[in-house]
Amino acid sequence: MGNPVVAATGFFLFMNPSPLAVSAALVFQQGRLLISQRLPNDHLGGLWEFPGGKRELGESGEQCLRRELREELDIEVDVGPRVECVEHAYPDRTVRLEFFLCRLPSGVPRAVGCQAIAWVGPGDLSQYSFPPADQHLLDRLRVEAAWWRGEWSGR
Repeated sequence: MGNPVVAATGFFLFMNPSPLAVSAALVFQQGRLLISQRLPNDHLGGLWEFPGGKRELGESGEQCLRRELREELDIEVDVGPRVECVEHAYPDRTVRLEFFLCRLPSGVPRAVGCQAIAWVGPGDLSQYSFPPADQHLLDRLRVEAAWWRGEWSGR
């Protein structure tokens, strides 16, 4: 169990020490990157993100992405290598984000489980508001030219 915290009532509350496991996709196509906007009532609602979501119990990062992108964007992706792992503490939760390069072999993404989607170029990213946990990856995207050209080997 986590560290006990004594509330004003004298009851013990237990904080969950395990970060929330999240997988996110970096889907590049013709020099553009797919981003999605969080629903208004979600945690960090209205911000833009890299599509993905929370891993379910027993699910790998790759399995999570396939499921989440099918549910949120109605697409099937080929999941490639994990390129980044970031842990970030928000006031109400800690997340462990794993970012994977992905290919979209066919199909067109639709905003099914998100507010909106956009295909953006490297110079467009600064026009969108992202969660603080994505900042390191945003910095890295500015220097990873090969990703934008689709130059990576899948699994």
